[in-house]
Amino acid sequence: MNFMPSRRTAALILTGVLALSGCSTDDPPPMHPAPGAIGGGDPYYPDDGNGGYDALDYQVGVGYDPASGHLDGDTTVTAKATQDLSRFDFDLRGLDVASVEVDGKPAKFSREKEHELVVTPAEPVRSGSAFRTRVRYSGDPEKTAHSGGSENGWSRSADGGAYQVGEPHSASFWYPVNETPRDKATFTVTAHVPAAWTVVSNGRQQGSTTKDGKTTTTWQESDPVASYLTMIAIGKFTVQRATLPDGTPVVSAYAPGAEAHEATGDRLPEILSFLESKFGPYPQSAAGGVYLDEDIHFSLETQTRPTYAKWAEMPTLVHENAHQWFGDSVSLDSWSDICLNECFASYAQWLWSEREGHDLDEQYRTAVEITKASTDFWGRKLVGMGVGHEFEAVYDKGILAVHALRRELGEAAFSKLLHEWTTEHRHGNANWADFEKLVSQVAGRDLSGFLTDWFHGTKLPADADLYPGSLRP
Repeated sequence: MNFMPSRRTAALILTGVLALSGCSTDDPPPMHPAPGAIGGGDPYYPDDGNGGYDALDYQVGVGYDPASGHLDGDTTVTAKATQDLSRFDFDLRGLDVASVEVDGKPAKFSREKEHELVVTPAEPVRSGSAFRTRVRYSGDPEKTAHSGGSENGWSRSADGGAYQVGEPHSASFWYPVNETPRDKATFTVTAHVPAAWTVVSNGRQQGSTTKDGKTTTTWQESDPVASYLTMIAIGKFTVQRATLPDGTPVVSAYAPGAEAHEATGDRLPEILSFLESKFGPYPQSAAGGVYLDEDIHFSLETQTRPTYAKWAEMPTLVHENAHQWFGDSVSLDSWSDICLNECFASYAQWLWSEREGHDLDEQYRTAVEITKASTDFWGRKLVGMGVGHEFEAVYDKGILAVHALRRELGEAAFSKLLHEWTTEHRHGNANWADFEKLVSQVAGRDLSGFLTDWFHGTKLPADADLYPGSLRP
């Protein structure tokens, strides 16, 4: 049916249309800007990281002069606002900031506490919008104080170069960052150094050119990475290149004095193939390693390319590459859940030992017998251990706990657990509660008692939990 409206009706319709055109439904809602939180929410390190935004990508540019130790930085962080922001923070330690821009406009900035770079943009940033922050900075990063232990700070290497590797604080020693594992992002570094030097970092090399006595090299990690797993090494390396069977590039760099590790490094494809059989397909964009001639007391699972101390041997390679699944691809949500990284990377060393013919059940019983009377050994928690105690039990008691879990579940269910965990949370974050839930799902029964006894407990587990399955003496 159709009809011709009267003149009065037409006038009323026209008036309504004109009225509606004056109040578009596309007008954005009013903003309520507020500062982003100065911490990322980790209960053990409440000042680490920041709130109010989600980092999406880091484009890190650095120029470094090994002779003077001077670094010039020019980093752009792309992020998405999770609230209306009047200001926001990055973590940056020691270095002097020359200027900050947000979406191309100069922004005000200040330094607070020991590592907060506070940025106030010219205009508030709307929640849900992507924004880019460019920070220019410089200084001698080696002079920045660090806490020691696994927080190494920016360090000079024996050949006169430098390297940056550490945990839990690492990235903030050389670029502005949201330094919490909860906020993973893609990462690219373009480094300018004198022509005699080589730069190695995460991911795949995108190019290297030399001009006017300077070499410029770009490395790109296209998968999201937790900031403490980013790295840079500047040295007079011997670089070996290969590919995995699926075409994944393998780049390993050996510092002067570390060439003896080449025979071990050449076995990396064999190691990764073995770990794939246990954990599922290799989850990273590249592989390899940086072999330093440095007597630091730790090696670290820097993503795609672990960094090794001079003492590293085959078990260390197995451990750090197991982290490419446990810790790098599947990253912890809070540092209290570090067992999700270290307990399983440490148990990978036992799996490798089993491959070589060792009886793991016998190793387990011997270890239990030796430690049975030690309240110090069994009194250390594997989950929720308390700040400062994260790395005390995960390398020894953690191995026993995972082996007991394997025997409690049986081979098929244990294999399913490892594969489902690394698949379900690939390139994401997870917590211990997520893991416990999956354990019971895979087992088909409630294993909360067993898990509490082993991972939350502070004494020798009950006999039934201590000797499940074939572990019974």
